[in-house]
Amino acid sequence: MKPSNETTSPKRRRLLQFAVGLTFLSGAWKQRLASAQAGASGAFARVRPGDPGWPSETQWNELSQQVGDALVKVQSPLVTCLNSPDSDDCRQLFEELKNPYFLGDEVSLTQALGWVDAWTSMPSVYAVAVRNTNDVVAAVNFARRNNLRFVVKGGGHSYQGTSNAPDSLLVWTRNMNDITLQDAFVGEGCEGHALPVRAVTVGAGALWAHVYDAVTTQAGGYVQGGGCMTVGVAGLVQSGGFGSFSKAYGLAAGSLLEAEVVTADGVVRIANACTNPDLFWALKGGGGGSLGVLTRLTLRVHELPETFGAVNMTIKATSAPAFRRLIGVIVDFYHQNLLNPHWGEQITLRHDNVLKIAMVFQGLSRSEAQAVWQPFMDTLAAAPDDFKVEFSPLKIVAISARSFWAPNLFKKLLGFISTDDRSGAPKDNVFWTGNRKEAGQVLHGYESAWLPAALLQDDQRQLLADTLFAATRQWSVSLHVNKGLAGAPAETVAAARDTATNPAVLDAFALLIAGAEGPPAYPGIQGHEPDTELARRHARSIGRAMDEVRKLVPDPGSYVSESNFFEVDWQRSFWGSNYRRLLAVKDRYDPDGLFFVHHGVGSERWSADGFTRFG
Repeated sequence: MKPSNETTSPKRRRLLQFAVGLTFLSGAWKQRLASAQAGASGAFARVRPGDPGWPSETQWNELSQQVGDALVKVQSPLVTCLNSPDSDDCRQLFEELKNPYFLGDEVSLTQALGWVDAWTSMPSVYAVAVRNTNDVVAAVNFARRNNLRFVVKGGGHSYQGTSNAPDSLLVWTRNMNDITLQDAFVGEGCEGHALPVRAVTVGAGALWAHVYDAVTTQAGGYVQGGGCMTVGVAGLVQSGGFGSFSKAYGLAAGSLLEAEVVTADGVVRIANACTNPDLFWALKGGGGGSLGVLTRLTLRVHELPETFGAVNMTIKATSAPAFRRLIGVIVDFYHQNLLNPHWGEQITLRHDNVLKIAMVFQGLSRSEAQAVWQPFMDTLAAAPDDFKVEFSPLKIVAISARSFWAPNLFKKLLGFISTDDRSGAPKDNVFWTGNRKEAGQVLHGYESAWLPAALLQDDQRQLLADTLFAATRQWSVSLHVNKGLAGAPAETVAAARDTATNPAVLDAFALLIAGAEGPPAYPGIQGHEPDTELARRHARSIGRAMDEVRKLVPDPGSYVSESNFFEVDWQRSFWGSNYRRLLAVKDRYDPDGLFFVHHGVGSERWSADGFTRFG
């Protein structure tokens, strides 16, 4: 019998909260009970520790022998804080949680620690820290034969919590991070059907910072990857994948030439345009963790432009009416000058009547970029009583494209780039300083919507501006103009069309995002618990802001990797007309549903925790 609150010690209560993520997962035990009831009624149910079918110690030892020392009994470092929340070790740990490389190197952790009322980062029981494809095969076969909940983690950046699950076996691909450049790649089975192209082959656990270093800094090429440098290559490609320069180079998935993947039957398959083309298509945007375990990816290497650059400025409107006019100005200016392959990244419209420009460009000199922005600056200068401009130390800067991701002293001093500050960390462990607040974050709310380019037509732009202003009365919103392909070259759009990503991206000029997060926190750790009431207020405000957007775009579609955990019509929202085809691929390669993630292909057939199949 569970003790009453009156007889349970404070430490014991914290232990219980920690163990089950009580603050975040209030329904976890209900789900477990539902799983048990479903199992009793004949529905298929996976096993948990303590269940009769859970593998014996002998069976785990057999797996360990197959994979060498790669099998790990997982324990979270947060246990240190549970026992001693005021200790120096705990304070040090919460500092380390702000380092994305520390998070990525911990088998039990994920880049976000949770999402209030949605999920909490919780470790698997065992993990296989796979080093090669054979290790992956062994883990997949073991999970299938023993009816285990199975999870795949590379970079661990999933906002949806798909990189972790309690009571599971984890395949952790972090150590599969080789990077090899090839001058003349032709996919398996494509000989005589495809011309050789420059390419890079990477292990599934590689991070974009290291790929950029190898391809751009060292070899002078360009590979389309993520804007955030600590994101895993495999996860990004499987979600579609946007980088800072997507208007020029398209989706990361659009540059995928070939993948090696272990499917649910333990078979190692090559997927490209000539071999298993249905699986190849589905891997290009169908979502990570749903179709198999990627072990190796080969991506096209593009020609590198001479220059990359950035534009940074902040404009404060002195009143709400002035801010409304300012939004109209930037919408008009974007349509006339920035809707093209040169420009990417963000225009943020804040609740406090601030417009923040944080954009990048490619293929332009600094003087050319200045000329582009001069009309906008002239408009601001003509209304000094309405608009106050604050410049960053370098308002407009252009540098050699080859050095864009290089961790040089200049960028460190200006605060653009931060480095992994752990002793002995590799010198190419770098990340954009602006991403630091996302390390260890607890999400409060997050929603996104693709905005079609038709809203930029002459008879629509004012309505768009008014809608954006109305949204900012509720919460700040950001226009990620690199996450829509309107304005991109025809060949870039065509490559994206041949992926599983929602076709809404093809004619969207931007992905609008509204989100909020808190610092590293974890339920049950005294002094470090999430502020749930604040999070819920933020989530409500984000919802009201997005309601304003949906008045203008009722059915916008959403990017699977940056979306609402609680999305109701997620199949349509994430994949649109592609979902039926994706489900057919899922049924062919994983008919029993070994691979389950929240709001992943086929997940509607399972309980929310992925333990019970209903159909």
